[in-house]
Amino acid sequence: MQLCYEPDVVAYTILLRLYGRVGIFGKIKLAEDTFLEMLEAGCEPDAVACGTLLCAYARWGRHKDMMLFYSAVRRRDIVPPISVFNYMISSLQKQKLHAKVIHVWKQMREANVAPNQFTYTVVVSSYAKQGLLEEAMDVFGEMRRRRFVPEETTYSLLISLSSKHGKGEQALRLFEEMRGHGIDTFEEIEKAGLLSDEQTYVAMAQVHMNARDYDRALEVLQSMRMRNVKPSNFSYGALLRCYVAKEDIVSAEDTFRVLSTCGLPDVFCCNDLLRLYLRLRHLEKARALILKMREENFQLDEDLCMTVMEFYCKSSMVDDAEKLFKEIQRNGKTMKIATTISLIEMYARNRISMFLKEESLPRALDSTDSSAANIVLKSLLDMPEGLSNACQLISKLAREGDTDHAKFLYEQLTALGTKPDDSALATLIVQYGQNQQLEQAQELFQSASASSLVGSHVYNAMVDSLCKCGKTDEAYNLFMEMADQGNNRDAVTVSILVSHLTKHVCCTHSHKMVVFLPGKFQEAENIVHGCFRDKVQLDTVVYNTFIKLMLESGKLHSAVSIYERMISSGISPSMQTFNIMISVYGKGGKLDKAIQTFAAAQELGLPIDEKSYTNMLSLYGKAGRHRKASLLFDR
Repeated sequence: MQLCYEPDVVAYTILLRLYGRVGIFGKIKLAEDTFLEMLEAGCEPDAVACGTLLCAYARWGRHKDMMLFYSAVRRRDIVPPISVFNYMISSLQKQKLHAKVIHVWKQMREANVAPNQFTYTVVVSSYAKQGLLEEAMDVFGEMRRRRFVPEETTYSLLISLSSKHGKGEQALRLFEEMRGHGIDTFEEIEKAGLLSDEQTYVAMAQVHMNARDYDRALEVLQSMRMRNVKPSNFSYGALLRCYVAKEDIVSAEDTFRVLSTCGLPDVFCCNDLLRLYLRLRHLEKARALILKMREENFQLDEDLCMTVMEFYCKSSMVDDAEKLFKEIQRNGKTMKIATTISLIEMYARNRISMFLKEESLPRALDSTDSSAANIVLKSLLDMPEGLSNACQLISKLAREGDTDHAKFLYEQLTALGTKPDDSALATLIVQYGQNQQLEQAQELFQSASASSLVGSHVYNAMVDSLCKCGKTDEAYNLFMEMADQGNNRDAVTVSILVSHLTKHVCCTHSHKMVVFLPGKFQEAENIVHGCFRDKVQLDTVVYNTFIKLMLESGKLHSAVSIYERMISSGISPSMQTFNIMISVYGKGGKLDKAIQTFAAAQELGLPIDEKSYTNMLSLYGKAGRHRKASLLFDR
């Protein structure tokens, strides 16, 4: 080093690294001599040079020298990088010097060196092996807060230590968190002796059940039996929940029989099996179980009451449902909103049939009526979102075609002074139109309109109903009235009305001749211009209807204008749009435009249907471009 230049700290660091890697005692001595020579030469050692010698001591187990040298380094205010600290604590841990690992960790924190995942893993392990659970959990918590994912070994150590300290719940939380990271080490945990009693086995199975992994939960419970841990009703209850979740009715019933050795099991087990029967529609088995509970005066809790009520509603057992409802009220239990809805639906479906048998319509319930049906309906309205749920039930009944039941419930709400929302009313009116029951739709619409202002949903529904019943003139007049009042016009309703107005109406002449009357194109055009004027939000279907209207009325220029308006408005054209436009350009003798439109559809990747090809072949044929037609046909 003394030939022709003064070496710098980099050259000395390279020598330190070489000597440190060899590891023979004499070479370590050479490394120390080199470091001293560097100091004597006036080269101030940096963190890399100091770290290199620290790593050399750590590599070859010279821990006492390493700690002495580290103290000297810190006195010079030099802080080694995190990689050096990791090398030091790893070397100490391999020699099971966990107390010294913790000492270096604290030194590192005092020097404000940011640990990485490896650091946390080593330190948590040393704290755990020293039996210091609280400190280990503190470091573990910091590790998670810094978004490092702990390794399987870290979780296993902490689970084991938590169990030894009698903190079973903490052990289970750690196990569940570990599974959340995709780590599953049940076998290792079992070998570590964590699962020593029935309660811990069941708790571990519950972790798997919470994750909907019922097969793994069953494996844990089976393992418990193989370890000669005597099962009690506690573990049989967990077993039953697994079989119920898997819908294994045979195994569930076998387990329930074991639980029933000394009488009916607890309310939770009864509820689990009963819900399984309802889910699989084994109603006779459900009936038998409920009958047994009633015969033994079994005390139902709130959840089991709801399940039994659900069975009564599904089976239309009105008297039993009313009896249970009064029992629930008497005992101060709270009806769940879903159960209340089921009960009201049962009343709607069954009470009306009773009245019809007596050849009279059911009377509307007034606010002073104390019947069970009225009390249930009032209790629903008192619940959060109760009216909304009642209206959803009206819509559900109407969509299923049960218009009589839907109207019955609608009238009960109205009689109680409650106004059902427009959505329920609109659904019922639309369904009346679908069933060709125009008189009922009009009666309902007029009744609602007379009592309060109805919104655009109801107007649109009535227009739709009139169209479906062939009353296009009345539908048009109502639509224009709605527009004059400033109500929003629904895009679907616009499309339906325009389509009906432009249809050729078939009628029978006095001489028994069938005559087709022309569509009402002017009225349809009025709707089109009104929608554009009032900036009604339109979709692809409505634009297609408008363009087709102009095509059929021979107003090709207007059809092109509407198409251009559609594109400029950002509305995506469909294959039907392109088909109509090809017809528009073909009828106007603009073959090139038709070809461009066909090509545009292909560029968008739309599925070209037979109608498009037929249309283009016809246009090519009329224009005498037979070669083009032939090529298109071959394609």
